[in-house]
Amino acid sequence: MEHIVTTLPTARRSGCPFDPPEELTEARAHSPISRLPFADGHQGWLVTGYDLVRSALADPRFSSRRELMRHHPLIDYGDVETPPAPPGEFLLMDEPLHGRYRKPLVGKFTVRRMRQLTERVERITAEHLDAMEQAGPPADLVTAFAKPIPAIMICELLGVPYEDRDLFQEQVESLVSGQISDEEMIAAYTSTQHYLGELVAAKRANPTDDVLSDLTDGDLTDEELRGVSFLLLAAGLDTTANMLALGTFALLRNPAQLAALRA
Repeated sequence: MEHIVTTLPTARRSGCPFDPPEELTEARAHSPISRLPFADGHQGWLVTGYDLVRSALADPRFSSRRELMRHHPLIDYGDVETPPAPPGEFLLMDEPLHGRYRKPLVGKFTVRRMRQLTERVERITAEHLDAMEQAGPPADLVTAFAKPIPAIMICELLGVPYEDRDLFQEQVESLVSGQISDEEMIAAYTSTQHYLGELVAAKRANPTDDVLSDLTDGDLTDEELRGVSFLLLAAGLDTTANMLALGTFALLRNPAQLAALRA
């Protein structure tokens, strides 16, 4: 018998932030794939089985192209056409464009650079821990630790000048906060894109020891480099900040694991 999930569940049980919504667990127990009516009336599928998810993600018959994402499980976009992803933002692209942007980027994360970044991360982490200790309790882990550390590291990867970092981080923080209006979001996005465009031009004129400067040696255009830079921001900031904060939360909720880590 075909299983149907009436709407995409998002609510999680109180006190269990890492557990999926109960409806997803029930759907997975019933079948690895269920029918899911979308907000615009489109009939789609919800895949919950691990093996089937892996197969779908690896199957080239499925696409990541943004312009094909006309249906959303929670939002009815009506007749609005979704434009293709901007040049360089390759997470929403398929091959061969995906490879054009990803391959040169992967090659810039050399062993030498990763060793340098490891030392730098350790130093920045120690500085923020020392600052939290000196300030005394209570401490807001998210604002004092989880958010600033990945922001600093992204700035170093892109080669953002020190004198610009406070303003740059402020713009990006507005962009990923999820707590601003649509108008403010558009303004923050436009401002960030403008800054990244200027940064790309500066790296072409005067390269420094960073990933963005290295990428200017290839055949990517300024517009494509700006898109790749924006993708690094989107992929590296919020995800890392959330992992630091939620990882700490998980350890505090599991004293035995915290003790094992400390040991």
